[in-house]
Amino acid sequence: MERVAIVVVTFNSGSEIGACLDALQAAPGDAEIVVVDNASSDNTREEVAGRSIRLIANQTNAGFATAVNQGVRATTAPLILSLNPDARLVRGLEAMADCLRQPGAGAAGGMLIGDDGYPQTGFMARNLPSPAALVLEVMGINRLWPRNPVNWHYRCLGLDRMKMTLVDQPAGAFLMFSRMAWETVGGFDERFWPIWFEDVDFCARLKSAGFRIYYHPGGVAKHSGSHSTGALVLEKRERYWYGSLLEYAAKHYRSAAFRTTCVAVAVSAVLRAVAGFPRYKFKALAVYGGIVSLALSRAFHHRGVQGQVFSG
Repeated sequence: MERVAIVVVTFNSGSEIGACLDALQAAPGDAEIVVVDNASSDNTREEVAGRSIRLIANQTNAGFATAVNQGVRATTAPLILSLNPDARLVRGLEAMADCLRQPGAGAAGGMLIGDDGYPQTGFMARNLPSPAALVLEVMGINRLWPRNPVNWHYRCLGLDRMKMTLVDQPAGAFLMFSRMAWETVGGFDERFWPIWFEDVDFCARLKSAGFRIYYHPGGVAKHSGSHSTGALVLEKRERYWYGSLLEYAAKHYRSAAFRTTCVAVAVSAVLRAVAGFPRYKFKALAVYGGIVSLALSRAFHHRGVQGQVFSG
């Protein structure tokens, strides 16, 4: 097996990082492990320091994409595993590394098992989101009708979980990629700050550059999920998610599809403001009013980043 460097990005991950690192240190092989901490205010850094693992301690929250890039630059292995702190490796680094020996392979993801013991189908491997998929997502239709044809395709709900197969986008929570592929596309795009859609964009650029991306069931990790984002206050959580979604759409969709996505975000925000008013009162109006303003501004005045176009 080629050498693997494991990059774990943390942000107030004290309750999760210990079990994550213990599992990595117990795994066979001599993987290089580096933790990049984005200015945690809890005991995350103390948990890392107690295990004699290399720690890069950022003084401010640099964002997930920037932190992954920092970790990759700080290591020398030809293969890199990006692993969330709320994921515990069970087995399969060798399987994922062997998968990357396939001709043209650039990245590979594995099977993520939830707290309920079941594979996280719909999350651990997806197709790249088409404009229709994101419109249905922001409008809540995918939640109300999860097996609609667009969402079925987007979330790979027909995936054979026990078969190695080509996919568009394994989950960034458990994603191995080659250093060569990372260098070819210029790493993770650090404009996705602080979180969300940076892994989707990375895989989209790998695919556009001609790399193959695989799902391999031999790699397995237990994943609880949302340990950091779940603690975010409403305004930050919604602003970050919608903002990164719009950034992705601006970068990958043609003009009409991008503007349609922006309008869908604005309509969704209005509906969420109304639904959230009984609980959050005027805070909901302020939060979602800001998202409406952002979406319409980007749709008609400031598209944002320019880049590749996704034609799906």
